[in-house]
Amino acid sequence: MGTAGTSTEGIAGERRQLINVAYRLLGSLAESEDAVQEAYARWYALPRSRQDEIVSPGAWLTTVTGRVCLDVLGSARARRERYVGAWLPDPLPDRAEWDHGHGTDPADQMVLDESVTMAFLVVLESMTPAERVAFVLHDVFRYPFAEIADVLGRTPAACKQLAASARRRVRVARAPETAAGQADTVRQVKEAWETKDIAALVDLLDPAAVMTADGGGLVGTVLRPIEGGARIAQYMAAIADKAPGLELLERSVNGVPGLVAQRAGTVMTVASFEVADGRVTRIWAVRNPEKLRPWARG
Repeated sequence: MGTAGTSTEGIAGERRQLINVAYRLLGSLAESEDAVQEAYARWYALPRSRQDEIVSPGAWLTTVTGRVCLDVLGSARARRERYVGAWLPDPLPDRAEWDHGHGTDPADQMVLDESVTMAFLVVLESMTPAERVAFVLHDVFRYPFAEIADVLGRTPAACKQLAASARRRVRVARAPETAAGQADTVRQVKEAWETKDIAALVDLLDPAAVMTADGGGLVGTVLRPIEGGARIAQYMAAIADKAPGLELLERSVNGVPGLVAQRAGTVMTVASFEVADGRVTRIWAVRNPEKLRPWARG
Protein backbone atom coordinates (compact mmCIF):
# COMPACT_ATOMS: atom_id res chain seq x y z
CA MET A 1 0.00 0.00 0.00
CA GLY A 2 2.94 2.34 -0.20
CA THR A 3 6.69 2.67 -0.59
CA ALA A 4 9.49 2.01 1.83
CA GLY A 5 11.44 4.78 3.49
CA THR A 6 11.01 6.73 6.69
CA SER A 7 12.45 10.09 5.69
CA THR A 8 10.32 13.09 6.54
CA GLU A 9 10.06 13.94 2.85
CA GLY A 10 9.04 10.38 1.98
CA ILE A 11 6.36 10.29 4.67
CA ALA A 12 4.99 13.68 3.64
CA GLY A 13 4.92 12.48 0.04
CA GLU A 14 2.22 9.96 0.93
CA ARG A 15 -0.27 12.74 1.72
CA ARG A 16 -1.72 13.06 -1.77
CA GLN A 17 -2.47 9.34 -1.98
CA LEU A 18 -4.01 9.35 1.50
CA ILE A 19 -6.25 12.34 0.69
CA ASN A 20 -7.45 10.59 -2.46
CA VAL A 21 -8.26 7.43 -0.53
CA ALA A 22 -10.00 9.30 2.29
CA TYR A 23 -12.17 11.46 0.00
CA ARG A 24 -13.46 8.43 -1.87
CA LEU A 25 -14.25 6.79 1.44
CA LEU A 26 -15.89 9.82 3.06
CA GLY A 27 -17.05 12.20 0.32
CA SER A 28 -16.02 15.15 2.49
CA LEU A 29 -12.84 17.18 2.02
CA ALA A 30 -12.81 18.41 5.62
CA GLU A 31 -13.34 14.93 7.05
CA SER A 32 -10.72 13.53 4.66
CA GLU A 33 -8.17 16.10 5.80
CA ASP A 34 -8.95 15.31 9.43
CA ALA A 35 -8.56 11.57 8.83
CA VAL A 36 -5.19 12.00 7.13
CA GLN A 37 -3.99 14.38 9.85
CA GLU A 38 -4.97 11.79 12.47
CA ALA A 39 -3.00 9.11 10.62
CA TYR A 40 0.08 11.33 10.52
CA ALA A 41 -0.34 12.21 14.20
CA ARG A 42 -0.32 8.51 15.07
CA TRP A 43 2.78 7.97 12.93
CA TYR A 44 4.74 10.76 14.58
CA ALA A 45 3.62 9.52 18.01
CA LEU A 46 5.46 6.23 17.40
CA PRO A 47 8.94 5.85 18.89
CA ARG A 48 11.67 6.13 16.28
CA SER A 49 12.59 2.50 16.87
CA ARG A 50 9.04 1.44 15.98
CA GLN A 51 9.03 3.63 12.86
CA ASP A 52 12.26 1.98 11.71
CA GLU A 53 10.64 -1.46 12.07
CA ILE A 54 7.86 -0.56 9.62
CA VAL A 55 8.91 -1.74 6.16
CA SER A 56 6.36 0.38 4.27
CA PRO A 57 5.29 3.60 6.02
CA GLY A 58 2.91 4.29 3.13
CA ALA A 59 1.11 1.00 3.74
CA TRP A 60 0.99 1.73 7.48
CA LEU A 61 -0.43 5.22 6.92
CA THR A 62 -3.02 3.91 4.45
CA THR A 63 -4.12 1.22 6.90
CA VAL A 64 -4.51 3.76 9.70
CA THR A 65 -6.29 6.23 7.41
CA GLY A 66 -8.65 3.46 6.35
CA ARG A 67 -9.42 2.58 9.96
CA VAL A 68 -10.05 6.21 10.85
CA CYS A 69 -12.36 6.58 7.85
CA LEU A 70 -14.18 3.40 8.86
CA ASP A 71 -14.85 4.91 12.28
CA VAL A 72 -16.06 8.16 10.69
CA LEU A 73 -18.37 6.25 8.33
CA GLY A 74 -19.77 4.36 11.30
CA SER A 75 -20.90 7.60 12.92
CA ALA A 76 -21.73 9.48 9.71
CA ARG A 77 -25.16 7.96 9.24
CA ALA A 78 -26.41 9.27 12.58
CA ARG A 79 -24.86 12.70 11.93
CA ARG A 80 -26.40 12.91 8.49
CA GLU A 81 -29.81 12.07 9.90
CA ARG A 82 -29.47 15.30 11.90
CA TYR A 83 -28.28 17.22 8.82
CA VAL A 84 -30.79 19.77 7.56
CA GLY A 85 -32.07 18.52 4.21
CA ALA A 86 -30.21 16.16 1.90
CA TRP A 87 -26.48 15.51 2.38
CA LEU A 88 -24.34 15.41 -0.76
CA PRO A 89 -20.60 14.80 -1.19
CA ASP A 90 -18.35 17.83 -1.56
CA PRO A 91 -18.08 18.96 -5.20
CA LEU A 92 -14.54 19.09 -6.58
CA PRO A 93 -13.25 21.81 -8.92
CA ASP A 94 -10.76 21.21 -11.70
CA ARG A 95 -7.48 22.85 -10.69
CA ALA A 96 -6.89 24.04 -14.24
CA GLU A 97 -10.10 26.07 -14.01
CA TRP A 98 -10.20 27.15 -10.37
CA ASP A 99 -6.81 26.81 -8.67
CA HIS A 100 -5.68 30.17 -7.32
CA GLY A 101 -3.75 28.65 -4.43
CA HIS A 102 -0.48 26.80 -4.14
CA GLY A 103 -1.57 23.19 -4.07
CA THR A 104 -2.05 23.00 -0.30
CA ASP A 105 -5.83 22.61 -0.26
CA PRO A 106 -7.08 18.99 -0.15
CA ALA A 107 -9.02 19.65 -3.36
CA ASP A 108 -5.72 20.45 -5.09
CA GLN A 109 -4.43 16.96 -4.28
CA MET A 110 -7.34 15.16 -5.88
CA VAL A 111 -7.00 12.92 -8.92
CA LEU A 112 -10.20 13.44 -10.92
CA ASP A 113 -11.44 10.21 -12.49
CA GLU A 114 -14.63 8.17 -12.71
CA SER A 115 -14.31 7.16 -9.05
CA VAL A 116 -15.03 10.73 -7.87
CA THR A 117 -17.98 11.62 -10.10
CA MET A 118 -20.99 12.69 -8.07
CA ALA A 119 -23.01 9.79 -9.48
CA PHE A 120 -20.37 7.30 -8.30
CA LEU A 121 -19.99 8.89 -4.87
CA VAL A 122 -23.76 8.81 -4.35
CA VAL A 123 -23.71 5.06 -5.06
CA LEU A 124 -20.88 4.68 -2.52
CA GLU A 125 -23.11 6.41 0.03
CA SER A 126 -25.60 3.54 -0.30
CA MET A 127 -23.02 0.99 0.86
CA THR A 128 -22.29 -0.15 4.38
CA PRO A 129 -19.03 1.28 5.80
CA ALA A 130 -17.26 -2.07 5.44
CA GLU A 131 -18.48 -2.53 1.85
CA ARG A 132 -17.32 0.95 0.93
CA VAL A 133 -13.85 0.46 2.41
CA ALA A 134 -13.38 -2.96 0.80
CA PHE A 135 -14.65 -1.79 -2.59
CA VAL A 136 -12.75 1.50 -2.74
CA LEU A 137 -9.45 0.05 -1.57
CA HIS A 138 -9.65 -2.99 -3.85
CA ASP A 139 -11.54 -1.92 -6.97
CA VAL A 140 -10.39 1.70 -7.12
CA PHE A 141 -6.89 1.56 -5.62
CA ARG A 142 -6.09 -2.12 -6.33
CA TYR A 143 -5.00 -3.01 -2.81
CA PRO A 144 -4.96 -6.76 -2.10
CA PHE A 145 -7.59 -8.23 0.19
CA ALA A 146 -4.87 -9.44 2.57
CA GLU A 147 -4.00 -5.82 3.33
CA ILE A 148 -7.63 -4.66 3.35
CA ALA A 149 -8.24 -7.32 6.00
CA ASP A 150 -5.89 -5.39 8.31
CA VAL A 151 -8.05 -2.28 7.88
CA LEU A 152 -11.38 -3.98 8.46
CA GLY A 153 -10.27 -6.54 11.01
CA ARG A 154 -11.80 -9.34 8.94
CA THR A 155 -10.50 -12.23 6.89
CA PRO A 156 -9.40 -11.66 3.28
CA ALA A 157 -12.28 -13.91 2.16
CA ALA A 158 -14.81 -11.80 4.06
CA CYS A 159 -13.34 -8.62 2.51
CA LYS A 160 -13.66 -10.18 -0.94
CA GLN A 161 -17.34 -10.86 -0.27
CA LEU A 162 -17.87 -7.27 0.89
CA ALA A 163 -16.30 -5.90 -2.29
CA ALA A 164 -18.45 -8.22 -4.41
CA SER A 165 -21.60 -7.02 -2.66
CA ALA A 166 -20.57 -3.40 -3.22
CA ARG A 167 -19.79 -4.15 -6.86
CA ARG A 168 -23.36 -5.34 -7.41
CA ARG A 169 -24.63 -1.96 -6.20
CA VAL A 170 -22.35 -0.18 -8.67
CA ARG A 171 -23.55 -2.33 -11.58
CA VAL A 172 -27.12 -1.21 -10.95
CA ALA A 173 -26.09 2.42 -11.59
CA ARG A 174 -26.55 3.74 -15.12
CA ALA A 175 -23.65 3.71 -17.57
CA PRO A 176 -22.31 7.28 -17.81
CA GLU A 177 -22.74 9.40 -20.93
CA THR A 178 -19.56 10.26 -22.83
CA ALA A 179 -17.91 13.51 -21.71
CA ALA A 180 -18.70 15.12 -25.06
CA GLY A 181 -22.33 14.04 -24.90
CA GLN A 182 -22.71 15.24 -21.33
CA ALA A 183 -21.05 18.58 -22.11
CA ASP A 184 -23.48 19.17 -24.98
CA THR A 185 -26.53 18.38 -22.83
CA VAL A 186 -25.28 20.52 -19.93
CA ARG A 187 -24.67 23.42 -22.34
CA GLN A 188 -28.25 23.15 -23.59
CA VAL A 189 -29.53 23.10 -20.00
CA LYS A 190 -27.53 26.24 -19.28
CA GLU A 191 -28.95 28.05 -22.29
CA ALA A 192 -32.54 27.03 -21.52
CA TRP A 193 -32.10 27.96 -17.85
CA GLU A 194 -30.71 31.39 -18.73
CA THR A 195 -33.66 32.13 -21.03
CA LYS A 196 -36.20 30.57 -18.62
CA ASP A 197 -37.35 28.34 -21.46
CA ILE A 198 -39.41 25.82 -19.49
CA ALA A 199 -40.42 23.87 -22.60
CA ALA A 200 -36.77 23.41 -23.58
CA LEU A 201 -35.85 22.38 -20.03
CA VAL A 202 -38.66 19.83 -19.92
CA ASP A 203 -37.40 18.39 -23.21
CA LEU A 204 -33.86 18.12 -21.82
CA LEU A 205 -34.96 16.45 -18.57
CA ASP A 206 -35.97 12.82 -18.33
CA PRO A 207 -39.63 12.58 -17.22
CA ALA A 208 -38.45 10.62 -14.17
CA ALA A 209 -35.52 12.94 -13.40
CA VAL A 210 -34.68 13.73 -9.77
CA MET A 211 -33.05 16.88 -8.41
CA THR A 212 -31.39 16.84 -4.99
CA ALA A 213 -30.09 20.00 -3.31
CA ASP A 214 -27.74 20.37 -0.32
CA GLY A 215 -27.90 23.63 1.60
CA GLY A 216 -27.01 22.24 5.00
CA GLY A 217 -29.53 24.55 6.64
CA LEU A 218 -27.19 27.47 5.93
CA VAL A 219 -28.88 28.74 2.75
CA GLY A 220 -32.36 28.39 1.36
CA THR A 221 -33.07 25.40 -0.83
CA VAL A 222 -35.51 22.52 -1.18
CA LEU A 223 -35.18 20.06 1.70
CA ARG A 224 -36.48 17.07 -0.23
CA PRO A 225 -35.64 15.83 -3.73
CA ILE A 226 -37.79 17.19 -6.56
CA GLU A 227 -39.09 14.39 -8.75
CA GLY A 228 -40.22 14.70 -12.36
CA GLY A 229 -38.75 16.65 -15.25
CA ALA A 230 -41.64 19.13 -15.47
CA ARG A 231 -41.46 20.00 -11.75
CA ILE A 232 -37.70 20.42 -11.92
CA ALA A 233 -37.97 22.71 -14.94
CA GLN A 234 -40.50 24.91 -13.16
CA TYR A 235 -38.28 25.06 -10.09
CA MET A 236 -35.23 26.04 -12.15
CA ALA A 237 -37.20 28.79 -13.88
CA ALA A 238 -38.41 30.07 -10.51
CA ILE A 239 -34.81 30.24 -9.28
CA ALA A 240 -33.87 32.33 -12.33
CA ASP A 241 -36.73 34.72 -11.52
CA LYS A 242 -35.71 35.09 -7.87
CA ALA A 243 -31.99 35.51 -8.49
CA PRO A 244 -31.36 38.38 -10.91
CA GLY A 245 -27.73 38.74 -11.87
CA LEU A 246 -27.00 35.03 -11.46
CA GLU A 247 -24.26 33.98 -13.87
CA LEU A 248 -24.02 30.37 -15.07
CA LEU A 249 -20.63 28.94 -15.98
CA GLU A 250 -19.80 25.63 -17.63
CA ARG A 251 -17.21 24.01 -15.40
CA SER A 252 -15.84 20.57 -14.64
CA VAL A 253 -17.43 19.23 -11.43
CA ASN A 254 -15.79 16.11 -10.00
CA GLY A 255 -14.15 15.55 -13.36
CA VAL A 256 -17.25 15.76 -15.59
CA PRO A 257 -19.15 18.66 -17.23
CA GLY A 258 -21.32 20.61 -14.78
CA LEU A 259 -22.57 24.11 -14.02
CA VAL A 260 -21.52 26.73 -11.50
CA ALA A 261 -23.87 29.57 -10.56
CA GLN A 262 -22.28 32.69 -9.19
CA ARG A 263 -23.41 36.18 -8.31
CA ALA A 264 -21.04 39.15 -8.11
CA GLY A 265 -18.12 36.72 -8.36
CA THR A 266 -19.29 34.56 -5.44
CA VAL A 267 -20.08 30.93 -6.15
CA MET A 268 -23.61 30.18 -4.94
CA THR A 269 -24.29 26.71 -6.36
CA VAL A 270 -22.33 23.89 -7.97
CA ALA A 271 -24.47 21.50 -9.99
CA SER A 272 -23.58 17.99 -11.13
CA PHE A 273 -25.55 16.04 -13.70
CA GLU A 274 -26.20 12.47 -14.68
CA VAL A 275 -27.03 12.21 -18.37
CA ALA A 276 -28.38 9.22 -20.27
CA ASP A 277 -29.34 9.20 -23.95
CA GLY A 278 -29.02 12.97 -24.16
CA ARG A 279 -31.40 13.73 -21.27
CA VAL A 280 -30.68 14.65 -17.67
CA THR A 281 -31.71 11.94 -15.23
CA ARG A 282 -30.23 13.34 -12.02
CA ILE A 283 -29.17 16.78 -10.79
CA TRP A 284 -27.16 17.25 -7.60
CA ALA A 285 -26.98 20.91 -6.53
CA VAL A 286 -24.62 21.77 -3.70
CA ARG A 287 -25.37 25.15 -2.07
CA ASN A 288 -23.88 24.66 1.40
CA PRO A 289 -21.21 27.41 1.51
CA GLU A 290 -18.98 25.25 3.70
CA LYS A 291 -18.74 22.77 0.83
CA LEU A 292 -18.03 25.48 -1.74
CA ARG A 293 -14.84 26.85 -0.20
CA PRO A 294 -12.50 25.25 -2.79
CA TRP A 295 -14.50 27.10 -5.45
CA ALA A 296 -14.10 30.50 -3.80
CA ARG A 297 -10.36 30.90 -3.56
CA GLY A 298 -8.88 34.04 -4.94
